[in-house]
Amino acid sequence: MFISISTTGTAERPATDLGFLLHKHPDKVQRFSTSHGEAHVFYPEATVEACTAALLLDVDPIALVRKGRGKGRGGSPDFALAQYVNDRPYAASSLLAVALRTVFRTAMKGVCELRPGLADQPLPLRISLPAVPASGAGEAGGAALVGRIFEPLGWQVAAEAIPLDEAFPEWGESRYVRVELTATVRLADALQQLYVLLPVLDGSKHYWVAPDEVDKLLDAGEGWLAEHPELNLIIRRYLARRWSLARTALERLELARLAEADDREAEELDNAVDDENTEEDAEEDTDGRASTENTEGAESAGAGRKPTSLAVRRREAILAALSETGAARVLDLGCGQGELVGALLKDTRVTEVLGVDVSARALSAAARRLRIERMSERQSSRVRLVQGALTYTDARLKGYDAAVLSEVIEHLDLPRLPALEYAVFGSARPGAVVVTTPNVEYNVRWETLPAGHVRHADHRFEWDRAQFLAWAERVARAYGYTVTVRPVGRYDEQVGAPTQLALFRLGTAEPGTGAATPASTTPASTTRATATTTTEGSVAR
Repeated sequence: MFISISTTGTAERPATDLGFLLHKHPDKVQRFSTSHGEAHVFYPEATVEACTAALLLDVDPIALVRKGRGKGRGGSPDFALAQYVNDRPYAASSLLAVALRTVFRTAMKGVCELRPGLADQPLPLRISLPAVPASGAGEAGGAALVGRIFEPLGWQVAAEAIPLDEAFPEWGESRYVRVELTATVRLADALQQLYVLLPVLDGSKHYWVAPDEVDKLLDAGEGWLAEHPELNLIIRRYLARRWSLARTALERLELARLAEADDREAEELDNAVDDENTEEDAEEDTDGRASTENTEGAESAGAGRKPTSLAVRRREAILAALSETGAARVLDLGCGQGELVGALLKDTRVTEVLGVDVSARALSAAARRLRIERMSERQSSRVRLVQGALTYTDARLKGYDAAVLSEVIEHLDLPRLPALEYAVFGSARPGAVVVTTPNVEYNVRWETLPAGHVRHADHRFEWDRAQFLAWAERVARAYGYTVTVRPVGRYDEQVGAPTQLALFRLGTAEPGTGAATPASTTPASTTRATATTTTEGSVAR
């Protein structure tokens, strides 16, 4: 198993700088022990003008079998002879990727203590791999697969299929290709990409894929993996088609993307829910007005009692809408600390609740709030909390009677909203969907909210009534739902209610023919510009 890394240089920047970056002296042949054989590093050429470093991995097939018993470990089919007679000693695969990480670990991190600035400089690199397995396994394999995964990263790819036997051309091509990659790139980036993509080309691994492989993938893929057009293919094949791990990797990438968009750390975003405060504590008690001015709240609550908060009214409106549908199995998408999940569990007509949130910290807070560990076996069987990114399709979300998106859509960038629409309405396709979102027109009634600001620092947009109705109508038409839009909370004749709710129902219209109907109590509104300025902590969503 062989790989060579070559570069060119000048008198001002000699090619032998490659030795500094790899931390391997060009005048020495070095040997390193690996778990499946020995790796040898040597330099066939080392001059000012050109330098080539080669890694030869001498695989011990006996050690490979002993350390990799069982399906998925040895990377060989499940019959005795194939454990000893296979391509592992010759074809570049996950074995070579592990050897690269073992031998060039410091170079892969982009560290060069002797020449600190050198590691950050792009080099003209040529990487040669004489035999690479590029199996299709349901996808286009061979040279086409090599191009699909390397060219988007800026590599020029020369990939030539290797015939099964040159003496018998009629036998056709093998699954192996001869690959040469050229680009001007940092050496650390090149090594990290090879570490991830060599197992992707092979489509299998020689060792058991444990959960920590997700960490290795995301560490090596930092800065390039999330934007790769073949992201799903890379994750699926690198993780040996372990779907649960692939889903975890995608969710963590989505969390990182959201954090970057908000100029925050992923850990900070994952801790966006304050464990000490509930939604009711965060929201104004009376739809933005002082309690003494809230006639509706005072009358309904009675003298001396705290008026009903908007959070509670919204939850009651959602429960009422779900009751209309007769839903027994309900999704709470973006469940946060689990307030709605808890309310649903109190309804004996609801047999199952699945709470989904991108934040692991929020899910932990929800589990504590719901006291799941103290629930009876019968009660705990009705509820599950799972981490998930709502902009990706997820088979776990299919087959439910209803789904709820309570104050969720406004936290997405508008270009990402169609992905959520398809994931919920097109893929999961529950019998009913309840969506709530702020009414931006009502913001003028919030005494503590400066003019032109949205209600929460994380809101990417807020819609007026006409905009929300137009969106609901478009989604209903696209996915075969009908929808009714209604107000939630104290109603103002001029600006409407603080929250707007849409109830989508499936089965009464074919895709492309759905219709939206505003509730009779909702006056028509004119389209207004969406607020874009945010204010920290002014009003909770």
